[in-house]
Amino acid sequence: MSRIGKKAVAIPEGVTATMEDGMVKVKGPKGELSTPMVDTLTYELGDGGLQVSPANKSKEARAFWGMQRTLVQNLIDGVTEGFTKVLEINGVGYRAAVQGKTLNLQLGFSHDVNIDIPEGLTIKTPDQTTIEISGMDKQQVGQVAAEIRRWRKPEPYKGKGIKYRGEYIFRKEGKKK
Repeated sequence: MSRIGKKAVAIPEGVTATMEDGMVKVKGPKGELSTPMVDTLTYELGDGGLQVSPANKSKEARAFWGMQRTLVQNLIDGVTEGFTKVLEINGVGYRAAVQGKTLNLQLGFSHDVNIDIPEGLTIKTPDQTTIEISGMDKQQVGQVAAEIRRWRKPEPYKGKGIKYRGEYIFRKEGKKK
């Protein structure tokens, strides 16, 4: 049984949640987000917030219960605070810069890597080795961060590459003579 699913999703001041056309729509100070409702779950909007519960005792209903509640919580967090991922670049000559709506990466290839910044996200480079990705949609922020990291994953011998802030890179010992 889901323990996280039993908790109601609190709706703070200035945020409105509606359920219409098979979608849970949340509107707040940063904008509007929505997620589809699952048929095997029931959604109840009350004074305590939005309660998600299984409609029947099927395995599918129990499987979706906690995940769907977390998705609704992410919608509310996104329209109130937003989400941020920070990437760090390690390596000689590796650097990043934002030029208009494009992120320019120099990662040791014979060419620069240019990544278009998607609508709804903001990417900042406070210095040449740090990339901050922020936006309302948690899934979109994480996906763009993963796509940027994919260009040069951290390698275990020298630690060169793009890593998440706080990520531990397991280091290996090099060759011995």
